[in-house]
Amino acid sequence: MTLISFVVPAYRVQGYLRECLDSILGQPFTDLEVIAVDDCSPDDSGEIIAEYAARDQRVRPVRLTENAGLGPARNIGLDRAVGEYVWFVDGDDWLAPDCLPEVAARLHATRPDVLLVDHVRTHWNDTATRSAMREVFPEPPGEGTFRLCERPAAMRLLHTAWNRLVRRKFLLDLGLRFEPGWYEDVSFSYPVLMAADRIGVLDRICVNYRQRRAGAITRTRGDRHFEVFPQWHRVFQLMERWGPAVDELRPAVFERMIWHYLTVLGNGQRIAPELRPAFFAQITADYARWLPAAGYPAPDGVEGLKHRLVAAGRWRTFSALRAANRARDAARRSARTAKRRVTPVARRNARRARDVLFREYYRAELRRPVDPSLAVYAAYWYRGYACNPAAIHETARRLAPEIRGVWIVRRDRVDTLPPGVEYVVAGTPAYYRMLARARWLVNNVNFPDFVRKRPGSVHVQTHHGTPVKVMGLDQQRYPIGAGRMDFAGLLRRVDRWDFSITSNSFSTQMWDRAYPATYTTLEVGYPRNDRLVTATSEDVSQLRAELGIGPAEQVVLYAPTHREHLPHYRPPFDPDRFVEALGPSGRLLMRSHYFHDRDRRPRRPAERERIHDVSSHQRVEDLYLVADVLVTDYSSAMFDYAVLDRPIVLYAPDWEAYRLARGVYFDVTEEPPGAVALTFADLIELFQSGEVRSESAAKARQQFRARFCALDDGRAAERVVRTVFLGEQVEARRSC
Repeated sequence: MTLISFVVPAYRVQGYLRECLDSILGQPFTDLEVIAVDDCSPDDSGEIIAEYAARDQRVRPVRLTENAGLGPARNIGLDRAVGEYVWFVDGDDWLAPDCLPEVAARLHATRPDVLLVDHVRTHWNDTATRSAMREVFPEPPGEGTFRLCERPAAMRLLHTAWNRLVRRKFLLDLGLRFEPGWYEDVSFSYPVLMAADRIGVLDRICVNYRQRRAGAITRTRGDRHFEVFPQWHRVFQLMERWGPAVDELRPAVFERMIWHYLTVLGNGQRIAPELRPAFFAQITADYARWLPAAGYPAPDGVEGLKHRLVAAGRWRTFSALRAANRARDAARRSARTAKRRVTPVARRNARRARDVLFREYYRAELRRPVDPSLAVYAAYWYRGYACNPAAIHETARRLAPEIRGVWIVRRDRVDTLPPGVEYVVAGTPAYYRMLARARWLVNNVNFPDFVRKRPGSVHVQTHHGTPVKVMGLDQQRYPIGAGRMDFAGLLRRVDRWDFSITSNSFSTQMWDRAYPATYTTLEVGYPRNDRLVTATSEDVSQLRAELGIGPAEQVVLYAPTHREHLPHYRPPFDPDRFVEALGPSGRLLMRSHYFHDRDRRPRRPAERERIHDVSSHQRVEDLYLVADVLVTDYSSAMFDYAVLDRPIVLYAPDWEAYRLARGVYFDVTEEPPGAVALTFADLIELFQSGEVRSESAAKARQQFRARFCALDDGRAAERVVRTVFLGEQVEARRSC
């Protein structure tokens, strides 16, 4: 018999599900199965489950045709489990590395009905908070088993399904199931402890309990939080059915119930102000209904006062006490902040008077109405007319000509704008006026921190590439690559987004976890890639002629990415040796990352007959169209160029160092878009041998295209414009 059956329900967890499954399947322990239940999730959770099931026979996928909810989904997984023990793990949490051998050893040694394991709460800022294990068990709990009446303090551990393994036969004999609705853990976790004859505790952190910024019920306001009451009612109804066997536990269970109710009520992110009196009244009613005849161990201090106010039904006094405590806590936070903060006067004196004046002008413009026909565009920190915003702007001019599109550019990039494009220069009064008044703000990076999200305005984040390297909050785990990144500031910028444009399911999943917020994802393909699909052979011939490239020449575009953690690093690459390997008809175009556009001493190749620096060429899509082969490393260029279905070479001489320092979302050397070279000598050999165009390279490219390019059909920008500007309902179709 399999030792452990993991039941992993999945609903809207596409950004976290891979980490969850990897944390289970990657353990140095194999006597397990994973029942992964797609609870009719509207995102790509089901596809992720299917992907894992296809490559690991331990994963057993279950796809529900209707959303059942977390509790019923767990029941469905339980019904399919065959393991001796069952462990319910949520799809957005993950196991600690190497924990399963210790869990298995304890299960084999003591054969408990329930084994409690420790956890930590992991927050968006990559910090962790310990559980109550040390407070509940000041002395190590040891390896022995016990009944709950012997150690009732065990109930003070968090009442969840995922911090305990339960012997499956014990659970089936008990007939205990998860109930539908929110707070379903309550009516499962307490009864399973009360009924167990053998409870064990493993004082080892096994679960990372993710504290999500958005999407968790603990951060969702609404009346569904009233569902906590019937879940607790079921606990007491079970106790009545079980009779004297659990009577001695009533006081402790009652105390836990009141504690939980007050925790929910006290969380301002759950109960709206207008619902709090009714919620409090229900707490009072349950207090009177379930109060043990012999009383219960009420807490001391302020918490004890809360219990007495609940018993007396004194909502107004309770509310006043809560307001006073919140005011006290706010005062303490302000005092702490004041000690750390440089005085506003000192800060203002440190700024240039001109900037202060313009910011005041911006704030004044914010008091004027939003211009209902104004769209502001920007790309790459105002470097010019490029990328997805440019493609969206061009399409909006055609489909929504009534919308006035204005670009923001740096002064030194004005001459790169196409004729007829209206613009303002960054830092001028017109710049601040446009940012304050625009209805639509479209960018492939974030606008500056001073930009406010006005009611009625729409912020569109187009991004500028499918990610290989980790981004956003995920960079916190790679401090070398993240440098001094301000993650709290990043989240304030992300909170302005209304729409996030993604080119494929993979990007959607990664952005969900890297940039957690309440924006709407438009998974429609990349607008900038429309040109790669719609360009004709005549367009390509014209572009090649403009660049001085003959029709018979074989063009290789070399486009490495930037290393933020190693700004002066350049991959080993000898242009002359490379061109020699290409043969007499070869031509090399070299393009550096846009971050190097202001390098004081740019390390760019000297122009030679067959070697050209194209770093200043404004539209990289033109370079893709003229190139016969792309050579790149970890750049998003590979995903865009793959749309053309032409050979790609992954040249990754610093792969191991890059992966460890910068962090990556997947092993691009194992799932490449074509041939792979890890040294410059290997790169030369790939071209000399013809391996660049081999059958195996073509097969890798097709698999890569199927995963990342299916939405690029030439109409991505149109889908964005119709959705964002015209308010139409548009669905993307997969082109391959």
